[in-house]
Amino acid sequence: MNITVIGRGHVGGGLARLWEKAGHQVRTLGRNGGDASDADVVVTAVPGGLIAEALAGVTGLSGQVTIDATNLYGDRDESFPSLAHQVKSIVGGPTAKSFNTVFASAYDQVGTQRVTPSNLYAAEPAAKDITTRLITDAGFDPLYVGDLTPGARLLEDSSGLTRALAGRLGGAFFYRYGRPGEL
Repeated sequence: MNITVIGRGHVGGGLARLWEKAGHQVRTLGRNGGDASDADVVVTAVPGGLIAEALAGVTGLSGQVTIDATNLYGDRDESFPSLAHQVKSIVGGPTAKSFNTVFASAYDQVGTQRVTPSNLYAAEPAAKDITTRLITDAGFDPLYVGDLTPGARLLEDSSGLTRALAGRLGGAFFYRYGRPGEL
């Protein structure tokens, strides 16, 4: 798969490395932008408050499947139901929200866990299969929470809980959801 990741930080750079290792062709774009016209999927991995600015520097965004991995640590643009909806308004394609509830600092350890860690995601129907595949290829077990509305906002709003748990656990952690007897 041809993946363009917008953002070269911990999340974007870390996901790019995981997907390259899984055999995908990955291009990362930083502050200077670039061209995403050959992308099968576009991944936004920038601070939530910089979505519009980051995507303004990218050409070739025209309806690709998009995975939004952003989180917000400040004020939200309330004209959109979620950050993922803001991304969708710019790219225009089927959109998913994923990777915002897992710690990028632990990406290099995902494959060494006794049990495959979960990764929660929300997606529009046309983005679901690609998102599921890329979550799996990054080493996680995908756990679908529902459509983009209301799922994306639920995932975004859970970042406070994730940070609180990290404080209690002493840093990055993995999580796993499973039925009784599966773990």
